[in-house]
Amino acid sequence: MKTRSEGFVLNEKLQWETVGEGLKRKILAYDGQIMMVRVHFNKGAIGTQHVHFHSQATYVVSGKFEVTLDNKKEILKAGDSFYVEPDLNHGAICLEEGELIDVFSPHRADFLKK
Repeated sequence: MKTRSEGFVLNEKLQWETVGEGLKRKILAYDGQIMMVRVHFNKGAIGTQHVHFHSQATYVVSGKFEVTLDNKKEILKAGDSFYVEPDLNHGAICLEEGELIDVFSPHRADFLKK
């Protein structure tokens, strides 16, 4: 399995990967310690609540999202961000079509094709 991206990652050369109903992603730059992922949500798409051992920081590029961190909910829009500590239950519902940039540490090996 490849454990790092090329130095330059050109968006137009990346293919979208469908990861759920109304959800697609592109794996951007990464190595074994960090990974950046672009995620597109159609309106109404749900990032199902889940947990993982990675630290996660997310930036809202566009759209509007109801984000749940454990039992707390907040409506976030372009320019907002959130942090997910390891093993914290979290998820998102897309209220207006948009995109997120997720950053994980360490990288999400489960996202990489074998």
